[in-house]
Amino acid sequence: MSLFNPASSPVITGGGLVVWENLFTPAELDAVEQIGDRLHQEKAELLAKNTGRDSIRVTRVAWLMRDAQTESFYARMEEVVLRLNAQFFRYDLSGVMTFQYAVYDGTEGGHFDWHKDYGKDYGAPDQEPRKLSLSIQLSDPANYQGGELEVRAGNITDVAPKTRGAVIAFPSYVLHRVTPTTSGIRKSLVVWAVGPEFK
Repeated sequence: MSLFNPASSPVITGGGLVVWENLFTPAELDAVEQIGDRLHQEKAELLAKNTGRDSIRVTRVAWLMRDAQTESFYARMEEVVLRLNAQFFRYDLSGVMTFQYAVYDGTEGGHFDWHKDYGKDYGAPDQEPRKLSLSIQLSDPANYQGGELEVRAGNITDVAPKTRGAVIAFPSYVLHRVTPTTSGIRKSLVVWAVGPEFK
């Protein structure tokens, strides 16, 4: 039996962004959001290099560990990664990292300027590099302003849809950002698939 809605299928945009909507029910998204909201959230701020100021990231994050409560969602996301990778990317992948729950608060101007995800976590030297990035939109777009996920894979900058539950996938080596959230709160779940270095 398929884990996916037969009426839903992933599409690729002109700029190379892959979008898959209608994968999850509102109840499934509510459950993930409730788990994330109960986790300890830490401030994730990055300062612009060599300046000591002008933060390029203002976000609160928490780590959604794999356990009995989250196992079914992890397994589902692994199937999503396998399907998208087979259809669009064909990377040599070995697994997924711990999922990141991210909160962009409009009262803080929550944002994450242009950056890439590709590479290793130098705090975990045995971890393979991130090769595929996925973002799951958890917030209803009516609940916040700004907070656009933009991806620049080539000469076109793709703007991801804000539809609740939309899965956005792109290579981890491409530039992307979340524009400042000007009001309300934007919540997302970030998934990274890892694998051997590109050759």
